[in-house]
Amino acid sequence: MATPATPAIAQTTGPLEGLRLEGSGPPGPAEALVAEHLRLLGAETVGGSGGRFTLTGRDVGEVTARTTWGEAATDEATTQAATGIMAVHGRRDGSPRGLAVDYAATVTGVLAVQGLLAALLARARGGGHIAQVEVSAERAGLLAVSQYLAAAGAEEGEAAELAPGGPPFTSADGTVFELETLDPGVWAAFWRALDAPQEAIRRGWRPFQFRYATACAPFPQALDEAARASSWERIRHAADSSGADVCPLRSLAERAAEYDGSAPWELTPHHTPHHTTYSPTRATDGLPLAGFTVLEAGRRIQAPLTAHLLGLLGAEVIRIEPPGGDPLRGMPPACSGISARWLALNRGKKAVEVDIKSAADRERLREMAADADVFLHNWAPGKAAQLGLDHEHLAAASPALVYAYTSGWADRLPDAPMGTDFMVQARTGVGEAVRPADEPPAPSLMTLLDVLGGLLGAEAITAALLLRERSSSGVRVDSSLLGAADVLTAPARARAVQGLDPRRPAGFRRPLRTADGWIALADHSALPYDVAELSTGQALKRLRDRGLAGVPVVTDLAGLLSSGPISRDAHGAPAVPTPWSFV
Repeated sequence: MATPATPAIAQTTGPLEGLRLEGSGPPGPAEALVAEHLRLLGAETVGGSGGRFTLTGRDVGEVTARTTWGEAATDEATTQAATGIMAVHGRRDGSPRGLAVDYAATVTGVLAVQGLLAALLARARGGGHIAQVEVSAERAGLLAVSQYLAAAGAEEGEAAELAPGGPPFTSADGTVFELETLDPGVWAAFWRALDAPQEAIRRGWRPFQFRYATACAPFPQALDEAARASSWERIRHAADSSGADVCPLRSLAERAAEYDGSAPWELTPHHTPHHTTYSPTRATDGLPLAGFTVLEAGRRIQAPLTAHLLGLLGAEVIRIEPPGGDPLRGMPPACSGISARWLALNRGKKAVEVDIKSAADRERLREMAADADVFLHNWAPGKAAQLGLDHEHLAAASPALVYAYTSGWADRLPDAPMGTDFMVQARTGVGEAVRPADEPPAPSLMTLLDVLGGLLGAEAITAALLLRERSSSGVRVDSSLLGAADVLTAPARARAVQGLDPRRPAGFRRPLRTADGWIALADHSALPYDVAELSTGQALKRLRDRGLAGVPVVTDLAGLLSSGPISRDAHGAPAVPTPWSFV
């Protein structure tokens, strides 16, 4: 197939250009992030601060977004404790641990921006009923762990053991590194090159393969020993010869030194030599994205979560699956025969089977994209161009299309390793940022960047739809796990640039053991006594009596399913509530 003429790139303008932003009210989660993202999208800041953000403009009137911590939580530490984030992040270590980055607040901020953009989009389409958007950190936290919650409420147990253990590995000369491969043959060849015992190689694959799902990987000790007996040079040679990827853990200072200041996403409007045929659709009184169609060719977490969020806002999502359907539908544990984790990302979507290796099916996919508002994928770099399904190909036939690519690295780092969650964590200093100073750096085995990357993709696509509505131009959207890492570590990188210790102090956000559980204190609080002999209830009462904030730490995710806002879908799988409230 001949490559079509590339659409000319129009001068980039932000979707919020001409709108004024003002902050007010008491402080809220991620207020600096919200203000920064709105500014990057073109809003003019006119002053004020706080957890309430108001955008005003001639064609949209006034819309406000508000962020809160929620009902039980009062800050980042208590939100992580109450929503299960500490429980999931702590699986690798065998007990709940707080993330030393403000993950719940970051997720809350990105969702608030997306909700505000969706409300503005509805108004621009003639749906003027939305005046306020509210996002609580508690609901944002539940969304962040929704796959783990789904598995906890499934009809069957996990396919891999939930027990302490997992990467990174350490070489004989002290290099701490992450390992990545999606192929069991490559896994085996790598460890054989390091003379690891065959039985340990065999037993180690399953926990390694499922660590994305379970947030832990209890390997045989012999694998760690094989790594520690090998020099870094030998380990690199083993990776090169087997096809595996290895990545040394980088520091926050190293990432700060190379950081290029890029926004977490890129919106590139385009025009074609002929007239764009985009005709705005009028909004309904329902959800803000009702009437839009999203065509999603996503796999694993990042792109499917992006499309899921667009669906929660009312878009119709059509999922492109290979012949025979997505194999991850069968990934245990299941509810009514369907993977609970898969449902957490894909419930409510339609599905069409397409063989992208077939020329006829690729043409069929192009025709489907021509009728869609958004085409979204997270294929490997270069695959879309190889298939004739890159932005240039689809935009030539559908100039008003929003073409979105959620990638690992966004082509921003030379010689980058495989663009998966844990490799990006290792390469960008996230492994150092998520742990306080008295813990060795190690990426979290909770899929922090896949989830945050999915949220940023949805934020960027919603911004692109608003830009298209205001300019009648199609838009290319690029977002990445690298962008997610840079958003998450921004405060720590700023400390590194100032010559300060970028890491949080020893013991930061570490829960306290009680006689029958765990409690978490609000950040910057301290207890003058030991609670190990007290029940959780007694410990919390003592906190309240002294005017201190604290909450019990959720350690069993199944406990969240019996109370609170989590419901069950038609398959019986747990479903977290939508994170937005629109008024």
